[in-house]
Amino acid sequence: MTVLHKEKGMLVLSRKMSERILIGDEISITIVRIGPNSVRIGVEAPRNMSVVRSELCPLGSVQEEVASDDCVPQR
Repeated sequence: MTVLHKEKGMLVLSRKMSERILIGDEISITIVRIGPNSVRIGVEAPRNMSVVRSELCPLGSVQEEVASDDCVPQR
């Protein structure tokens, strides 16, 4: 099921265990584990692309550019 969240302009997708979401030709997100309070996802992306949890970046910098030097990538 695909829903466009109108308030934020966000695409909301429902996925089950091991299902994937593809973003363009180079990014793949896989649902690895579903727990009672969290979902573990796997992200495959080119090494030159930063993949960073938002809490590791100063407020607002995620919207500007995740690849900024202010963020601390964890790979």
